[in-house]
Amino acid sequence: MSEKTTGIKLPTPWRIKRYYFFILVTVVILVLPWIQVNGSHFFLLSFDKLKLHLAFVEFDMQELYLMPFLLMMLFLGIFGMTVVGGRVFCGWICPQTIFRVIYRDLIETKLLGLRKRIKNKQQEPDMSILQNKIKKVIAILIWVALSFLASANLLWFFVPPEDFFAYLANPSEHMILLGTLVVSALFLIYDIVFLQEDYCVYVCPYSRIQSVLYDEHTVMALYNTNRGGHIYNEEKEKEFTKQKELQKVEPHAECTACESCVTVCPTHIDIRKGLQLECINCLECVDACTVVMGKLGKPSLVTWSSNYEIIDKKGKTKYFRVKVIAYVILLVGLAIGMVIMGSKKEHMLLNINKENRMYSISETSDGRVAVENAYIFLMQNTQNENMDFYFDVILPKDVKGKLEIVKPTEPFDITPGVKKKKIVVLRTYDKLSKDERHDTTIPITIRAYAIGHEDKIVVFREATFTYPRADLIQVK
Repeated sequence: MSEKTTGIKLPTPWRIKRYYFFILVTVVILVLPWIQVNGSHFFLLSFDKLKLHLAFVEFDMQELYLMPFLLMMLFLGIFGMTVVGGRVFCGWICPQTIFRVIYRDLIETKLLGLRKRIKNKQQEPDMSILQNKIKKVIAILIWVALSFLASANLLWFFVPPEDFFAYLANPSEHMILLGTLVVSALFLIYDIVFLQEDYCVYVCPYSRIQSVLYDEHTVMALYNTNRGGHIYNEEKEKEFTKQKELQKVEPHAECTACESCVTVCPTHIDIRKGLQLECINCLECVDACTVVMGKLGKPSLVTWSSNYEIIDKKGKTKYFRVKVIAYVILLVGLAIGMVIMGSKKEHMLLNINKENRMYSISETSDGRVAVENAYIFLMQNTQNENMDFYFDVILPKDVKGKLEIVKPTEPFDITPGVKKKKIVVLRTYDKLSKDERHDTTIPITIRAYAIGHEDKIVVFREATFTYPRADLIQVK
């Protein structure tokens, strides 16, 4: 529709804006798994290597305390988005919607011409025609290939591409990966080709909770009954199918009853009926009505606005209200918490366990008594290069004496990502306690570090040294 015909300038359709956004999202999701910074990915949850990569920083599985932050931010973000813009996530971000647009609008309509018009999503192709059957098969085959690509793309956030293709080259040893790829691809084929928008209506749990999150300021696709008139009664029963019939009851009614907003709807609803859980805020009904009313030199009867502004006419929509601000505060708080926790990432992992024997006592040739405690150190190098590690032992300030490291006597190397077990023996010749009735448990601090990186790659762990009661260490 040209501006000369309508007399008004039509805005860029929401559908075109969604297409651009879909392209951006698709490119980002496809490219992101391939990008590495110092060997780390933007996001990778590797169950194979027990690693979590987040914002190009590598964390060990023992540092999965960051995952709850991510999950809470994801759900709160979607809920907050719903409070502000309705089911905007469904219409603009959800993979189901993007995949359906690729299959229906791009493959079936633009590429193969199986569907005649993008703006008519209610009329299904006539499958009694042989040519249409052939086109349908071709469309499904194209989507099968894209489904495997999409499934592989999903798995790249759990198995990085550099490992993914190497594993597929030897499928007999990676049947779980292969099975996951095939099952997820088959689900996408069934979902997009056969289940279609019924997934949004009957399967997706999000549609069931949206009405709880809505308020009078929530922005959504709305039909303006004040201008267009009431097509449906209070029982949601359709009363009028022609404008003349409607204008007999409501002379001011502007709705032409063309039903362009109905035929374009991918979830097969009539936006004029009011709020419905099937609506995914794709705003294609807004585009349809904008074109029709534009021919008459009038603004669209279906707009992306709120009940507060359009239906109740109480004033402008309030975007920054208490509920929205609360979501923002929670999200910012979680983001700050995640950054703080992430900044405390340890560059090496160390677990210390004492051996079952509490201590051993021996006497040297010069008459001194030695007390030894043995430990098991389980260490892991979380860096991307081989390093040599060693440690110091720190006694409390109020304990007079010292502990020496009997074993190991020299630094030891640890391969990245490999856990290494070391037997550690600490010894003292000093009288660390004079208790004659009980053994004494002395708190100690182990300072472990990487040779040459003592300031950066260092961890501190608390442990204990058990010193026997006085009567056991008397020299005979």
